[in-house]
Amino acid sequence: MSTIDYQYILTSIHDRMVHGAGPTAEDISSGHVAAYIPELASVEPDQFGMSLQCLDGSVHSAGHADVAFSVQSIAKVPALLLALTIDPDEVWERMDVEPSGNAFNSLFQLEYEQGIPRNPLINAGALVVCDILISALKRPLEELYAFVHALSGDPSISWNERVAQSERAASHRNAALVNLMKAFGNIHNEPDEVLDLYVRLCAMEMTCTQLACTFGLLANEGRTLHDGKALAPPVMVQRVNAVMQTCGFYDEAGEFAFRVGLPGKSGVGGGIVAIHPRYYSVAVWSPRLNERGNSHLGMRALELLTADIGHTIF
Repeated sequence: MSTIDYQYILTSIHDRMVHGAGPTAEDISSGHVAAYIPELASVEPDQFGMSLQCLDGSVHSAGHADVAFSVQSIAKVPALLLALTIDPDEVWERMDVEPSGNAFNSLFQLEYEQGIPRNPLINAGALVVCDILISALKRPLEELYAFVHALSGDPSISWNERVAQSERAASHRNAALVNLMKAFGNIHNEPDEVLDLYVRLCAMEMTCTQLACTFGLLANEGRTLHDGKALAPPVMVQRVNAVMQTCGFYDEAGEFAFRVGLPGKSGVGGGIVAIHPRYYSVAVWSPRLNERGNSHLGMRALELLTADIGHTIF
């Protein structure tokens, strides 16, 4: 790609999203926050932030890019990366890599497939990842966050315990998933221990700027953007990017690939992160969700981004 003024593009998208500027202005009031998690229901809904980080280390931001938010399912990706650095064979023996085509917490699909999650980015798959980390690590929670600190270069990143407790109290469906997999022999530790790690993974808080940097190694062939350290081999990065492309948005993955054309991952906290291999990583946050549980403005903003840049992975 020729020289691109990313800051101008992000500022223009922010104006269209928030200020109603131009013919493609968006309705910022569309959608609803994830009220089924009580702590997320209280988030101010009309916020919008966006941050893009290039491989040369330049950072371009707009709006509420430095406001921390609950990343939720986006955190499944660094957990997957850590598990793959420990034992990739075990990861792929215990889960598949196919799009689910169903809700992210589907029980009937899991039972039909005899306790093998369809992919690592649905809830069942992430629960198995947590189980793998518990078995392999002496201090799973601390070592998981230490890995995130290494990815991001920011040791301040942590989880919100209020969000974790709120999710844990409402984890009946996830409890059903983990117990069903335990019955099929695909959970090796105590279900409560797996759930406790899972909710503290999903309660991770980051800003868009931190998130874009954390995912930078997926755009940079396994090397972090902040110090260039190789934390994942290129082949692992390719596999994770492929899973994000096909499974990162649950039953809206096809729509995201069609409209945005980048691998990415969403979370019900309103965040979305996407990467363009060898070019940039980008994170966007707006709490109001569409009917499929993805950020309404975030999806549109990333569509505008790749349209304005004129380049996708396709």
